[in-house]
Amino acid sequence: MNRPFYGFGLGLRHDYYQEILETQPNVDWFEIISENYFVAGGKPLYYLDAIREQYPLAMHGVSLSIGSTDPLNQDYLTQLKKLAKRINPIFISDHLCWTGVDHINSHDLLPLPYTEQTIQHIVSRIQYVQEFLGRQILLENLSSYVTFADSKMTEWEFIKEIVTRADCYLLLDINNIYVSARNHQFNPTEYLNGIPAERVMQHHLAGHSDYGDYVIDTHDMPVVDNVWSLYQEAAQLYGPVSTMIERDDNLPAFSELLAELNQARAIAGPIYTDYQGYANAC
Repeated sequence: MNRPFYGFGLGLRHDYYQEILETQPNVDWFEIISENYFVAGGKPLYYLDAIREQYPLAMHGVSLSIGSTDPLNQDYLTQLKKLAKRINPIFISDHLCWTGVDHINSHDLLPLPYTEQTIQHIVSRIQYVQEFLGRQILLENLSSYVTFADSKMTEWEFIKEIVTRADCYLLLDINNIYVSARNHQFNPTEYLNGIPAERVMQHHLAGHSDYGDYVIDTHDMPVVDNVWSLYQEAAQLYGPVSTMIERDDNLPAFSELLAELNQARAIAGPIYTDYQGYANAC
């Protein structure tokens, strides 16, 4: 499988800017929230450029709203393309969701009905975005808490059809699979097996809040053992996939994130050595 492997990364958050520049930690790459760097000038872009001199960067957005029935936001796409030109990211990703309609932004990542009509709608929009940006994008699977009565297929069947027809890639969030599996009572291993391996380009790992009967994807806790186990299954199934620890709230000392990153290395590294090309990719 001809898939680039960039190793193990962390989400770049402003709390850590100075420490990263001063200590140059053993992180293979960082992922930014794209929209945080759309404003011209100022400290965010200053630190972004300084860190870019030392590390590869990936861009991860939250506002593409690829599933909405609103027209795609051309101003947003123009800003995205401008930022990509500035930092030459290893990936550009967003979420397989919708975030608003009638020009009203919900500021949340909302699930979609898993139907043929939805697939056709989204595939054409992905193709437009990729043509405009001049490169393939990655879309991330959501964590979800409700389902549409109109859905005609499983989430993994829906994703497979979209990434294959649109010729895009998948950012497979392992924690989101675990959260949705708990909330909707499906087998996460069946989910992993239903995803086309050749389309998986990146993994996210994150923590969540467990309320017993349901689970919320809060990104404010360490990765739990069950998610680590599912990540090990994914590593065995897909081979080397660039992996990132994602934390957006309750930010810990940077050393704690490095420890989680090293745990990902410890789990996947011994598996990845069985795959030809891993050493060269590192």
